[in-house]
Amino acid sequence: MVLAGLCFYMFAAVTVAASVMVVLSRNPVHSVLFLILAFLNSAALFVLLGAEFLAMILVIVYVGAVAVLFMFVVMMLNINFSTTRKRLVQHLPTGGMIGLVLLVELVFVVSAWQKTSTEASFLTSRAPKVADITNTEALGNLLYTQYFYLFQAAGVILLIAMVGAIVLTLRERGGIRRQKISAQIGRTRDESVEIKKISPRSGA
Repeated sequence: MVLAGLCFYMFAAVTVAASVMVVLSRNPVHSVLFLILAFLNSAALFVLLGAEFLAMILVIVYVGAVAVLFMFVVMMLNINFSTTRKRLVQHLPTGGMIGLVLLVELVFVVSAWQKTSTEASFLTSRAPKVADITNTEALGNLLYTQYFYLFQAAGVILLIAMVGAIVLTLRERGGIRRQKISAQIGRTRDESVEIKKISPRSGA
């Protein structure tokens, strides 16, 4: 128990410190590296809690895919920090107003939280034995029943983030000929075929 407590406080302290450095680091690459460190320590906390499936998913999905994607996007953006700071000051009032609205909404949701009949029946129902149900099965039953809409909303948010990363890295380059399938399909016979009459023994 003492060793588990020490490991918990160590991983938790490193997670909090890495999270703070993600926000405070001026170099975007360093922020991504601190984010990976925070993910790894969060996975270790899940292992201590007995949720090994969540720890594995956190390492495979977030560290192995999302964090690496962030790294490539940050390296491809070619960010101009002077312009970014000017835009930050320019849009600070709007961002602060949106943040204040979100904070008020969160406070309202937390203050008006009431247990539904489904949650009450879930709390009063007899919990299955640990040996009868696995960690993955319990998580799947909870995600795809009680938190199904939130799970789908998380997928939509990740899709929006992926589309945003593609839009940010997409650059238009002039002087490059690209295939236009619609123009090729829309051509008529007169536009694509030219018939020339050649006299005998005159050559092409």
